[in-house]
Amino acid sequence: MKKALIVWGGWDGHEPKQVADILGAALSDEGFEVEISDTLDAFLDAEKLKGLDLIVPQWTMGEITTEQLKPLLGAVASGVGIAGLHGGMGDAFRQQTEFQFMVGGQWVAHPGGAGITYAVEIVKPEDPIVAGIEDFEVTSEQYYMHVDPNNEVLAVTYFRDYGDAPVPVVWKKMWGEGRVFYSSLGHNAEVAAQEEPLTIITRGMLWAARAL
Repeated sequence: MKKALIVWGGWDGHEPKQVADILGAALSDEGFEVEISDTLDAFLDAEKLKGLDLIVPQWTMGEITTEQLKPLLGAVASGVGIAGLHGGMGDAFRQQTEFQFMVGGQWVAHPGGAGITYAVEIVKPEDPIVAGIEDFEVTSEQYYMHVDPNNEVLAVTYFRDYGDAPVPVVWKKMWGEGRVFYSSLGHNAEVAAQEEPLTIITRGMLWAARAL
């Protein structure tokens, strides 16, 4: 049985506990043994982390100590998968640049706020994470992000008032031996539970854990 650790906290506006419960249920349905924690001290035990298959941080903003971050980065570099969504991984620990390097991006802004409807375009339909998913619309925050050009981008969106270049929404990459997956979809529990966002994040978690 594969093992996953979900750690939630940070800004309450993203409903971290509710989203963590949604992700935990999705992993349990896939046969994972899931532990859910509400403290960053869950990252202190380096050997325990290296025994996992997947880590899912759901912690918008906040601060993480070096003692907490170093085992997390080391576990992923050693081969443990990591996956996350929206601000829970893409806007976590703003002062820790190495965490951003691992994730492959960092939130910058969401022009228009949380109530705009925007299009998500699948750009690698052959990838198993997004296979069979058509382009779709979502009403939520549209994340403009600074991203690592080495990311393998699976879906994008467009900010027509800020130029015509696509901005990544879903990507995957490697950090050492570990698989890294990220989706900017999932502002709160309502959005995270919608069909396309939940399918994408579930498959992304499975991919990161080498179960897809």
